Amino acid sequence: MAENLVVKAKIKDVAKGYNVAGDLADALNVKIEQLVKDACARAEGNGRRTVMAKDL
Repeated sequence: MAENLVVKAKIKDVAKGYNVAGDLADALNVKIEQLVKDACARAEGNGRRTVMAKDL
């Protein structure tokens, strides 16, 4: 796996009032990494080298 793209402390900030399992950040990181890769593929498919929000 690549470096972490999410900050564990920020997850806890968003999930106020809930316990956060240790593996949540790792699972989110995997999903985010795939989202970014898919967005890059869409940008390339549209002839762009700039990944935009609309690629998500």
